[in-house]
Amino acid sequence: MSLSKSSSSLHWLWITLLFLVIDQVSKHWVAGSMELYQSIEVFSFFNITYAHNPGAAFSFLADQGGWQRWFFTGVAIIASVVFLVWLKRTPKENYMLGAALACMLSGALGNLIDRLLFGYVIDFLDFHWQGNAWPTFNIADSIIFIGAALMIIDSFQQEKAKKNSAEV
Repeated sequence: MSLSKSSSSLHWLWITLLFLVIDQVSKHWVAGSMELYQSIEVFSFFNITYAHNPGAAFSFLADQGGWQRWFFTGVAIIASVVFLVWLKRTPKENYMLGAALACMLSGALGNLIDRLLFGYVIDFLDFHWQGNAWPTFNIADSIIFIGAALMIIDSFQQEKAKKNSAEV
């Protein structure tokens, strides 16, 4: 089944563009105004800490010889294409899934741009609490998380709707 642009969720691409701009502007501001590993305390539990991550989430594979740059670049390209095609095939009435896919596309593109330009992702959001620290991350990572959460919520709503329609 082919959906035209007017019946698909492509109208959510404004979310992709908005968060992509916010992500890139914030990363370039941090990189241009801070020294690597410099940390600025904002709150007792939150710092802005400039870091490079050549790996993936939680610095997975960061200590490899450089091949991971191209591996994660390829993963981001494939994910971006999948999210875009899925977004086009999602009916516009399914607003939560459309917004979720637009968010995940934005995050994938934001980190892809970093990998292509620098060979690593710029991270700077640094949360810690009572001696426990989370890995430093960025806006793109946050938007991917939000998109994934929306997708999970949507899947529960769809399952509930199917169950309700089966009972009728």
